[in-house]
Amino acid sequence: MKKKTFTFTSLLLVFGFLLVLSLGLFFERGGVRYNSKQNNSYYLKKSQVKTSQEVADSLPKTNLVIYDSSNITSAQAIDNFKQIFKDMKVGSDYIDIATTAIPDYTAYRTVVVLTPSLESMGEKALSLMDWVQAGGNVMFGMTLGSDSVSSIISRQMGIMITSSDYAMVKTILPSKDFMLGGGQSFKIDEAFESAWQVSLDDNAKVYMTTDDENKVPLVWSYDYGQGRVAVDNFGIYDKAYRGFYAATYSLLDDVGVYPVINASSFTLDDFPSPVPNGDGTYIQRDYNMKTADFYSMVWWPDMMKLANKYGIKYTGVVIENYENQTNGTVPAQEDQSRFSYFGKTLLKSGGEIGYHGYNHQPLVLPDTDYGDEFDYKTWANEKAIKNSLNELIRFTGELFPDAQKSVYVPPSNILSEQARQILKKDYPEIKVIASNYFSGHYVYSQEFEVAEDGMIEAPRISSGTLIDDYMKITMLSELNMHYLSHHFVHPDDPLDVDRGAKLGWKKMYSNLSAQFKWLYTTAPSIRNLTESQMGGAIERFSNVTVSKSVTTDKITLDLGHFVDEVYLMVRVNDGTIGTVTGGSLEKLADNLYLLHAQKKRVVIQRNKSE
Repeated sequence: MKKKTFTFTSLLLVFGFLLVLSLGLFFERGGVRYNSKQNNSYYLKKSQVKTSQEVADSLPKTNLVIYDSSNITSAQAIDNFKQIFKDMKVGSDYIDIATTAIPDYTAYRTVVVLTPSLESMGEKALSLMDWVQAGGNVMFGMTLGSDSVSSIISRQMGIMITSSDYAMVKTILPSKDFMLGGGQSFKIDEAFESAWQVSLDDNAKVYMTTDDENKVPLVWSYDYGQGRVAVDNFGIYDKAYRGFYAATYSLLDDVGVYPVINASSFTLDDFPSPVPNGDGTYIQRDYNMKTADFYSMVWWPDMMKLANKYGIKYTGVVIENYENQTNGTVPAQEDQSRFSYFGKTLLKSGGEIGYHGYNHQPLVLPDTDYGDEFDYKTWANEKAIKNSLNELIRFTGELFPDAQKSVYVPPSNILSEQARQILKKDYPEIKVIASNYFSGHYVYSQEFEVAEDGMIEAPRISSGTLIDDYMKITMLSELNMHYLSHHFVHPDDPLDVDRGAKLGWKKMYSNLSAQFKWLYTTAPSIRNLTESQMGGAIERFSNVTVSKSVTTDKITLDLGHFVDEVYLMVRVNDGTIGTVTGGSLEKLADNLYLLHAQKKRVVIQRNKSE
C-alpha cells in the first residue's frame, strides 16, 4: 500500500513539474497578457509646469546665507547648501564675506552661517546674536572652531564648556523627533575628527549625538531670548547628508514646512535584455544551472516576490543587444521570446518599460576620450546615435505596443550634452532621464528637478545588493530631504564579483530584502511609483512654492503653482495640531508629519503649548 501511494505521489510530482514547465513555455511564447492601452501617465500638461530655476528665481528672499570663499571648507560646501535651499523652496541671498559686507539682518527671517571661523565675521557675529535675542533664528551649519568670537557667543548658542579638540565621528544616533528613521545608529564611512567637543546647557535640545560612550552632541537647538539657534556639529557636507541639514533648518521656526516628492521607485537596469554576459561560476556553484535558466527560475521569481511583498512597481529599461556596433548600422534583435516573457510579466505586475539602449554603448561622439577608464566605443556621428535610438524604439514598441514608454536611462550613467540635446529635440516621447545623483568622471549627475529645457531629471540614489554604510546614510538622508527612494538593480550583479557575485544570489537577495524591509518599516506611507510616475511627482515638487503664516491657533499654507496635489514635510516644534482643511496629515515621527495637500490653501489647527 505504501509503495502504491509513493508511486502515485511521484507521478503527481512529475505531472506538476511538466505543468509548470508548459506554463513557463506558454508565457515565454507571449502568453502573458497585460492591460491594453496601458498608460500610467502622471505627467502634468506642458503649460502647467515650471522649471526648477524659474520657481527658485520667483521666491522672496527670506533667508540670508553667509559663507567665506577664502575658507576652503566653506567654499567647497556652498553649492551643496544652495541646492538644499532651492529644493526646500527657501528664497535665499548668498553673501560671500571674503568680498561682500554682511547686510542688515532685520531684512530676513532666518540666517544660516556657513563658515567654520566666526572671526571672519568680526563684530557682525556679535550683532547676529543680538538679532537672535530679539526674535531672529540662526543656523550654524558648519562645525565651528574655538576662536575669540566663538568663545564670546558660545553661551548664547547653548554651549557651556568648549575645547580646542575635535571628536571622531564613527557612528551617529539621530533622535526619533529629529529625523524619519531616527532612533537607530548609523556608521559613518571614512570617519574623521569632525565634531567640536563641547558640553551643552541643560536647556539645549539635542537631536543627534555620536553613538559611543562620549555622546558628543552633533545637532542641537537652543532658545536664546525671543529667537532660536540651531547647530550642526558633525562636519560632513556632501550630497549624501542633505537631509540632515534640511531637518536642522526646519528646527528654526515653531513650524517648519518644505515640499517633498514622496516616491519609492525601483529600476531594473538592462531589463529585459539578452542573457547577460559575465562569469556564471557562482550561479553554477549554487544552482547547477545555466545562466539563462537561473534568471527565469530563480532571479526573476525572487524579484517578483520582493515586488509583491512591498507593492513595488518596477521600471525595466530595455537593452536590445550587447553588440558593440556604433557606426549606425543597427540590425534588429531576432530572438524576442525572452524580452516578451520578462517584459509582459513586468507590465502585468504594474511596472513599466523604459529605454536603456540599442546596445550598451553610451551616447557619446568621437570627441570623448575614455582613456583607460572604460573600453566603450564612441558613436560615429549624430546620425548613428539616432539610428540606434530609432531601432530601440521600434523594437520596444513592437513588443509592447500598448505600454507607455517615456523614460531613458543612460548606459553606465554616461550621456554627452550633444546626445541629451538629441533626446530632447527629436524624441519628445522621452520625458524623464534617470541617471545618477552623485557626480563622477564621465557621470551624467543630476538633481531632482525640471531642467531648463523641460526634461525631468530623476536620478537614482542607491544601487545593487551590496548595501554599504554610505548607501544606508544616503537612503536615510533622502527620506528626510525628498521623502524618496530610487534604487537600481542590475540583473548581471550575480555575474560580477565586484558587485557581490561571490556571495551568491541568496545572500545578495537577502541584503536587498533587508534594506527594503527597513525602508517600508521606516516610511510605510511612501508611494510606490514607476519612474514615469515619479517624473510627474517631480514636476509637482518642482512647481510648488510655500507661503506660511503661523498664529497661536492655526497654520496657514498658501501653495504657489499648485495643480492638483503636492506633498510637504511638516515639523511642529511647539505645541500639537488638530484638524486640517485642504489636505490630510500623517504622523511620521514624534513631531514630524507628511502633509498631502489637495487644495492650494491648507489650514492646520494648532494647539499651542503652555
